Amino acid sequence: MTHNGSSTVLAVFAHPDDESLLCGGTLARLTDAGVRVVLMCASRGERGSISDASLVPDGDLGSVRTRELAEAAAVLGITDVVMLDYADGDLRWRDVPRFHADIINAVERYQPSAVVTFAENGLYWHLDHIGVHERTYTAVKSFGADAPPLYYVTMPNGVFRDLVDAAHAKRGAPIDWSFWGIEAAAFGEIEMPISFRVDVRRWVPRKLAALRCHRTQMGSRNPIAWIDEDEACRMLGIEYFRRSPLDCAAAASVLEQISDREA
Repeated sequence: MTHNGSSTVLAVFAHPDDESLLCGGTLARLTDAGVRVVLMCASRGERGSISDASLVPDGDLGSVRTRELAEAAAVLGITDVVMLDYADGDLRWRDVPRFHADIINAVERYQPSAVVTFAENGLYWHLDHIGVHERTYTAVKSFGADAPPLYYVTMPNGVFRDLVDAAHAKRGAPIDWSFWGIEAAAFGEIEMPISFRVDVRRWVPRKLAALRCHRTQMGSRNPIAWIDEDEACRMLGIEYFRRSPLDCAAAASVLEQISDREA
């Protein structure tokens, strides 16, 4: 397998909104630089939360979230969205060989110079996220020395706690909340090292706009809905990655070329 330079990055995530929340700024920065970003989403997120029932009048949340993802991808400059339809909530256990093959096929078809997915802990031990990590790691590893570099999106522990604190400082903001029922302290890395960071402060308006396309997930009780652009730049303006220790022949990819090294 040969790689066509720095022209393509494959991002593999579990649900609509993962892409915008975890690395929307980086994806927008890449597309602005002329890099082709292919976004693969494993499920339609049909078991997710619904911020406002009027957004899903027929109860088909998966279809609504699929449309939200298309809108968010357009905001980020992503024209290639591979929407899979695996069962939300069962991504770690069901259809493992088929999901593995889908990722293999995407690497063969798009020949990315980099692949991006979740780290081992799935950001907050979300089993779907961990399943996507496992499938992506195994698929990329199977290419041996021809494998493209694999990167894990991560963040320092405390970022979401800062978001909650900033939102609580706003008059009228809900007092008792979490992120989709998950305590803010659960998000982020405590022990795993960060390889490099990407400065996306210029792209934060696009990241926020993409997040707000996911209306069913970003309702008035979500802290992100309450922060302003300056606060978002401060708390979401740096995105963090760790390079997988997989053996591959490729040198630093376009992702590392736009980064600031940390380790």
